[in-house]
Amino acid sequence: MSRTAVLLATWFGCGYFPWGPGTVGSLAAVVIAILLHAFLNVGRITVFVMVAALLGPAIWASTETARRVKRKDPGIVVIDEVLGQWVTLVGATEFNWKSFLAGFLLFRIFDIWKPWPLRDLERLPEGTGIVLDDIGAGLYGAIILYIGGVFRLY
Repeated sequence: MSRTAVLLATWFGCGYFPWGPGTVGSLAAVVIAILLHAFLNVGRITVFVMVAALLGPAIWASTETARRVKRKDPGIVVIDEVLGQWVTLVGATEFNWKSFLAGFLLFRIFDIWKPWPLRDLERLPEGTGIVLDDIGAGLYGAIILYIGGVFRLY
């Protein structure tokens, strides 16, 4: 079972990238969203459902992986970035190359910056803290992305 947890937590190996594994996880999330939109016409609601469906498994996998490597928030865990990135994309008023790029940049900014109260969310226990601070960063990104869409900036 722990192999499954590590596979999911590292987002099928993205977390093992030697430079910026969180950015690689975010990029993988955007690429998946682009492909789903291009080939299946997936929109915001489906992306939201994907986040909701993976939230519990992400917390579980993050907890198990952190325990296995004996670190509070191991860098190899990137499923939190995947979900946070998708949360940001839910804020897009339409999907196009500009909204995907803006969503990627906004999420990475908020994920790295961690404005209040995101740092407090990191203090939650185990996988809950690992995942929820990125969900929060995704919410901040979604709000800005949505406002940009309302003003037709993309």
